[in-house]
Amino acid sequence: MKRNQSTEDYLECILLLSREETNVHRVDVARKIGVSQPAVQKAIKLLQSDGYVECSGLHLYLTRKGEEYATEIYDRHCTLRKFLILLGVPAADADGDACEMEHVLSRASFAAIKRWVEERGN
Repeated sequence: MKRNQSTEDYLECILLLSREETNVHRVDVARKIGVSQPAVQKAIKLLQSDGYVECSGLHLYLTRKGEEYATEIYDRHCTLRKFLILLGVPAADADGDACEMEHVLSRASFAAIKRWVEERGN
């Protein structure tokens, strides 16, 4: 599957919001990502057509496929953030850098970093 940063950012956002609140709304996503509500509406339509999100009235829900993908992305983010912090990068910088890196690393590179973190990072 070709990685798409926008798709991944929206899925990760919906996942994190759903862990904080029972119901996730488009306005919540717009605020968290910092985009307009029309931009969110367009993205949600694409996520629906790809089978990642379902809508019920004003509420957004990740499908099983969407939740699996979002969880994978969030795991990448957390692992990369921890990796950078272990290297001595300040937490705020590590978080921002991890947000960019999570979208571009190959599976092989990420797997190697994850093994390294697991060996050293508890």
